[in-house]
Amino acid sequence: MRSLSFRVLCLTIFFVMVSEVLIYTPSIARFRLTYLTEKLDKAHLAALTIDGSPDRVISQELTFELLDHVGAYEIVVEGPEGDTRSLSRPMFPPGEVEVSLYEPMPMALVFDAFDALFQTGNRILRVTGPAPMEPASTVSITIDEYPLRMVMYDYSWRILTLSVLISVFTAALVFVSLRWLLVRPLERITESLVAFRKRPEDRGTDLDDRGRRDEIGVALRELGLMKEEMRAALRQRTRLAALGTAVSKISHDLRNMLSTATLISDRLAMSQDPDVQKVTPTLVKAIDRAVALCSTTLNFTRETPPLTLAPVRLADLVAELRAELAELKDKDVEVLLSQEGDIVFQADRDQMFRVVANIASNAVNAGADTLRVSAWEASGRLLVDIADNGPGIPEEGRGRLFQPFQFSTRRDGTGLGLTIARDLVQAHGGTLTLERTGSDGSTFRMNLPARTVV
Repeated sequence: MRSLSFRVLCLTIFFVMVSEVLIYTPSIARFRLTYLTEKLDKAHLAALTIDGSPDRVISQELTFELLDHVGAYEIVVEGPEGDTRSLSRPMFPPGEVEVSLYEPMPMALVFDAFDALFQTGNRILRVTGPAPMEPASTVSITIDEYPLRMVMYDYSWRILTLSVLISVFTAALVFVSLRWLLVRPLERITESLVAFRKRPEDRGTDLDDRGRRDEIGVALRELGLMKEEMRAALRQRTRLAALGTAVSKISHDLRNMLSTATLISDRLAMSQDPDVQKVTPTLVKAIDRAVALCSTTLNFTRETPPLTLAPVRLADLVAELRAELAELKDKDVEVLLSQEGDIVFQADRDQMFRVVANIASNAVNAGADTLRVSAWEASGRLLVDIADNGPGIPEEGRGRLFQPFQFSTRRDGTGLGLTIARDLVQAHGGTLTLERTGSDGSTFRMNLPARTVV
């Protein structure tokens, strides 16, 4: 009952029936007009028998026969020169409804036709109009409406029967055509998508798009290309997952080994041997970089932890960032906060600080000595800009900023800082983008949901 085929069938029948109703409305009005016009024609012919009788007088018996043939109580024909011919019964009811067939209006004909159909009793009609064979003459007849309504009912029933037959026949043709051209291909596409979701590697459910040059053919070809791209992506993802697992294990074990090397290097740093003191700083820095590389790799391969949302004051984040950068002995970095009012928003404080710290660290490593943080609300979103006065990002690196292991501001960097920052911002329901970059510095923008802004 909910299938597309059944709905197409029902809609086709419905629309055909609506079309038949639209056709029936003027048809029933025209049928009533024709019926009354034929009555006037018969009445005119009946009145002409008066001219063929002696002294223009006919017997009462013939008068009744002519009136019965027309189905009227009275017939009056007025000629263009004022002469009158009339036939009537001795006693007949007066006309209740005046019907004029002189220049009938289409809407009036439709209204009168439906008015006649919805009557429950018999009304006496006095119909006046031009004589069909003598337009200059006027014919008036007095008739019952009941016989007219009965033939209109009969006509309506025939129209309804014919409409139903046409609807069913047309719906069947349209249904078969649409099912062959549209519905069945869509069903096959749906079945293929469901099977692909269950077993992406199974090619037995792929569809053949040969022979179709219409939109369905385009959809089939695009679906085939999408499947191939998805299979390639899944294969790559599987390889990357295996590689990530291996790298995580190696990094974990290597970090444990480096911890031992760190303890030994600390003891070497306490040695008074001049040769040992000469090589120890280089060794310590190399071990520290190796430990940082292992820690960064482990952080990237680890799933983003569940966020603990709480009110976070932007000024506190900037102050914490300022304190951390102040520990850099070889650089003097100024962190400025430009904003209107005290901005507080819902976020995971530790994860949001990781975002700000990663962006700031990249800027400082690139040569920036001033960072400016600004924030404002727009269209229900919180926008946070982190701008620096560094040398900017090279053209070749702008398209690979957020790709892991692709771009770093340091020669010994991993290229994971911005990738981790982007993932953390996305976990908060926001986006991280490079707003601008140039020789006077770069600006990164966080677009976050403004859950709480004060």
